[in-house]
Amino acid sequence: MSHRICTGIPRRRLAKLIVELADPWTAQQESRLRERRGRDRIRAAGAGPDHDLTFTDRVIATLVVLRFQLPHAALALFYNVDRATITRAVGEIRPLLAARGFAVPGMPGVRLRTLGQLSRTKS
Repeated sequence: MSHRICTGIPRRRLAKLIVELADPWTAQQESRLRERRGRDRIRAAGAGPDHDLTFTDRVIATLVVLRFQLPHAALALFYNVDRATITRAVGEIRPLLAARGFAVPGMPGVRLRTLGQLSRTKS
């Protein structure tokens, strides 16, 4: 799934994107869990159940969904997880991608933050 055909991003750039998004995602998860618990963690980081999808798989799945508008249920079959797991992953990763912005091919320095900006760059 990490192939450029699936994600639209060369593997080296995908690896850099994953590294770039990892810290904000971890902070987001810790904040969400802290808010749910109402206090800081008692156990050491890494204790508790594992994620059904690794962070890398979450980013790749989100890119595939954004690129092909693939139904979450279809991607869930590929990863052997529930559809809700894919939906949750996309919901977590999409805001991180939006906050980062997207580069416009052929127009260095221009970054898209909304779909409306895409239509303005094409004209």
